[in-house]
Amino acid sequence: MDRNVVITGIGVLSPIGIGRDDYWKGLFQGKTGFKEITLFAAAPFHLSLGGEIPDFDPLAFLGKKGLRELDRSTRLLCSAARLALDDGRLELTDSVAYSTGVSIGATFGSLHSIVQFDRSRILEGPKAVNPSLFPNTVINSPASHVSIRFGIKGFNTTISTGFCASLDAVIYAADFIRLNRAEAVLAGGVEELCEETFFGFHKLGCLSGLDGSEAVSRPFDAKRNGVILSEGAAILILENERHAIKRNAVVYAHVMGYGNAFDPAADWNFKHPGEGLKNAIAHALKEAELVPEEIDYICSCSNSTIGLDRMESKVIKDIFGRRAYTIPASSIKSMVGESLSASGALALVAAVGAMQNGRIPPTMNYRNADPDCDLDYVPNQSRPGDIRTVLVTSTDPFGQNTAVIIGR
Repeated sequence: MDRNVVITGIGVLSPIGIGRDDYWKGLFQGKTGFKEITLFAAAPFHLSLGGEIPDFDPLAFLGKKGLRELDRSTRLLCSAARLALDDGRLELTDSVAYSTGVSIGATFGSLHSIVQFDRSRILEGPKAVNPSLFPNTVINSPASHVSIRFGIKGFNTTISTGFCASLDAVIYAADFIRLNRAEAVLAGGVEELCEETFFGFHKLGCLSGLDGSEAVSRPFDAKRNGVILSEGAAILILENERHAIKRNAVVYAHVMGYGNAFDPAADWNFKHPGEGLKNAIAHALKEAELVPEEIDYICSCSNSTIGLDRMESKVIKDIFGRRAYTIPASSIKSMVGESLSASGALALVAAVGAMQNGRIPPTMNYRNADPDCDLDYVPNQSRPGDIRTVLVTSTDPFGQNTAVIIGR
């Protein structure tokens, strides 16, 4: 128990709910968080569905002070941090602040701020640019503002590994605790839904509905045709178990093991065999000292693209053998969409919810069987289950693969 890592607080903002309990409730009800985008003019794209966080009011979490010049990513992340600190009842006194860190996954969040900053410079000249907006253009701004706002004086790190960023941030945080370099860490990720990111994925041709059909997020379904882009922020308080017990914290889960692996054969369409993801899962199992048969649920990273869903299904079969056909493996992206750097943290919060509530989130919109995706994806309705261990996966089209195992 000396350097065991536990989860003691959760803060989440998502398209289906704000706050731990509302988020879990939305998942178990099979609620989908997609609607017409209001954050920017989507009409030119002829595709306007997204996973936008509804009714987000940062004033409710952060108050007015210092809020005006923060971009949306920073507001979302600071709000998630406020929720996590309140949930974990972690008081950041001077003695605690130095042993507390921040580890955040963020990749695309500064794109909008960069474009807006440069637009003013180009259209009106350098003297017209507001210098107070410049900090928003750097990728570590959201994480830095969490430390500034809440007086956290330990390490502060931003990790930008695309789709895997927030799970990688959790691993980085857990390592700091295990190495006795921190007692507690606010770890997670953030991504905002903005015109620039939407435009990029639109040009790549990976958004659902680009062919004129209905935009639907339906992982593993034979008719899946792309992602629905979304936003979100999730922070988990990771803590040394002895430290958590000393302050009478509620322990939601243990971080049992994790693994990373890069796959040089990766490609945008996921036509490769998935050796990187397989190696990441195998390493996580080894570190957790578990055999595949001891995993009760897989919180999948599949996102309704043909290649990724097929690749992950194959990897699960390779790792779990016959057990692959009886272990539930659902994708919450059918409900919350593809939130890129925030997706792993949102999945980790869902995994904690599955253990805490004894209920498995469903894969919504699953209607048509795909012979390449023939596992138990918990279609369209959540189900009860005795969940003691969960494998959470994340993979990036450019080669990064991450797996985390948590347990009761």
